[in-house]
Amino acid sequence: MDSLSLLVPAFGNVAWTIIAFIVALSIIVAIHEYGHYIVGRWSGIHAEVFSVGFGPVIWSRRDRRGTLWQIAALPLGGYVKFAGDADAASGKDEAAMQAAQDDPAALRRTMHGAPVWARAATVAAGPVFNFVFSIALFCGLFLFQGETKYPLTISTLHTLPNAVGEVRVGDTILEIEGQPIPDGGAEARRDYFESLPRKPLLEYLVERDGSERTVQGPTPFPPVALSVLPRSAAMSAGFQSGDVIVSIDGQPIFEFDQLKTAVEGSGGAALDLQVWRAGQMLDMTLKPRRSDEPRDEGGFQTHWRIGIAGGTAFEFETAPMSLGTAISQSFSRFWEIISGSLNGLWHVVSGAISSCNLNGPVGIAQISSAAASDGALSFIGFVALLSTAVGLLNLFPIPVLDGGHLVFHAYEAVTGRPPSDKIHHALMLFGLTIALGFMVFALGNDLICPFFR
Repeated sequence: MDSLSLLVPAFGNVAWTIIAFIVALSIIVAIHEYGHYIVGRWSGIHAEVFSVGFGPVIWSRRDRRGTLWQIAALPLGGYVKFAGDADAASGKDEAAMQAAQDDPAALRRTMHGAPVWARAATVAAGPVFNFVFSIALFCGLFLFQGETKYPLTISTLHTLPNAVGEVRVGDTILEIEGQPIPDGGAEARRDYFESLPRKPLLEYLVERDGSERTVQGPTPFPPVALSVLPRSAAMSAGFQSGDVIVSIDGQPIFEFDQLKTAVEGSGGAALDLQVWRAGQMLDMTLKPRRSDEPRDEGGFQTHWRIGIAGGTAFEFETAPMSLGTAISQSFSRFWEIISGSLNGLWHVVSGAISSCNLNGPVGIAQISSAAASDGALSFIGFVALLSTAVGLLNLFPIPVLDGGHLVFHAYEAVTGRPPSDKIHHALMLFGLTIALGFMVFALGNDLICPFFR
């Protein structure tokens, strides 16, 4: 497959990619801008326009408060234009502010005439709403998916090219190779499975129809691709979810760790794989790509990856998760994204890892399309992740972003006066230059990096 194919997702077409991207981004933008709008309204600042998208207006409606709600043709962002704003970036409308000087009530309803606390709260509300939205989505996903029920009872058996032994859906696993199943969380379960003997078939003690019996079953971690990551070597080679790797460079394998070891030890050299797909054998050649991944002790480490996510040979029945556990895990997931993003960005800026770890609009569009193709739950999870990233990005202290406006408000709160209009305009132009430069850089990453991975 030539390098150009890396720019076109193999899982669908360009139209589907664009639609998924627009839907994901529009939801996140609407939440972000609604945060600005509603907190501004609560703070006594009048919103003149609420827009999802830029450019020509394709739909609009004015509400009883006088706010014009609209959807514009270019779905790459949005804005709330408050009274006293000259533009979507909250530049001051000198004529409107001058006209309101003699009317204290009208002046108070403008963004630039409101107290600094009201302006700061209105600005901060956009990212905060993104964060709250992300946590709420993660919480909903955890509650919907539940948690693994003990004792472990098989609910799904993945299809494998070789016999999976005599285990069945509905079997409750009591022991494997004479080792009792631990009653613990996902980490304890994984440690248990990884401690088992390495062979294609293992001896299971299961409870079936009220009686115990010993049967043969598969290794817990077969080399099956439960999902294929977007913008990966596997996706470029044509891998699909459910594919099973049966040999690497002519050597048979039966465990996912064997695949992982071969890929990590390849040094980036091409691998010849034999793949089983729904009863057919396929020959594929792919070249692992470099991936800079965070270490537990901090920093990043370079690995070679092909972009396949594995899992167990079976899925287990689940039980409802408590609300408290779901909320706790949601905050943990939210913080992982925040800390991982900041850590990764710092290492890119410092040159410790490749800038190709940054995704631009094309990369994000492809990931959103892949998530949508994997189902509603996957897409919702991606929207939650992207909402966190958008909220974090907007808090960066760069003029034109929310974080830059908060710096201006903090300066005013400390000194008792805002920056002069001349300095404000100069800093806004500087911030706009940085933001546009970053966008161009990210887009260049999307177009150039696939050729060098």
